[in-house]
Amino acid sequence: MRADDAHADLAHVLLTQEQIAQRVQELAQSVDEDYKDDDVLLVGVLKGAVMLMADLARAMSKPVQMDWMAVSSYGSGTRSSGVVRILKDLDIDIAGRNVLIVEDILDSGLTLSWLIGNLRSRGAKSVEVLCLLRKPSAVKIDVPVRYLGFDIPNEFVVGYGLDYSENYRTLTCVAALSPHIYQA
Repeated sequence: MRADDAHADLAHVLLTQEQIAQRVQELAQSVDEDYKDDDVLLVGVLKGAVMLMADLARAMSKPVQMDWMAVSSYGSGTRSSGVVRILKDLDIDIAGRNVLIVEDILDSGLTLSWLIGNLRSRGAKSVEVLCLLRKPSAVKIDVPVRYLGFDIPNEFVVGYGLDYSENYRTLTCVAALSPHIYQA
C-alpha cells in the first residue's frame, strides 16, 4: 500500500521509502562489520518486523540464519501491561549463538526488555537489539539498542510492518495515523 492510497487515514509521513531503505542499508553494513568474524542469528519479532527483517537480511553481505518469535504484552487498549506471553517461540536453539533481535519499534521498552532477558536466559553467547524506530519520550525502561534506525515523536505510527488492526502494514513509508481512525 502506498501512502497516497491511504492518505485520508494518515496525519503525515515521518519517513519515506527512500529514507528507510538508506538507513536499513547503513544498519546492514554496521551489522556486517560487527559480526565479520562470527555468525549472527537474526530473531525477528512478529509481525511488525517482517519488512525490516527481510530488507535487512537482503542488504547484508554475509549469509545469515533467521528465526521468528511472536510475543504479546496484553492489557487494555493500546498500552502494554508489561505481562508478556510467547505466542510463537524460536525453532532454533540459541545456546552459544550471537542473537540479534530485529524489532520494528521501541515504545515503552517493557516487552523488549523482557525478551532480551528471556533470550539471555537460554544461554545465548550475546543478545543485541536492532530497532528501526524508537519513541524516546515513551520509553519507561531503558533498553540497550545497539543499532537504531530513527528516533521519532510519540505518535501512533503505521507502515513498513507497523499496523493498526492489521491494516497499513504494507505502506512503504512510516506515517502517523490520524487520531480519528484509532479514537473512533
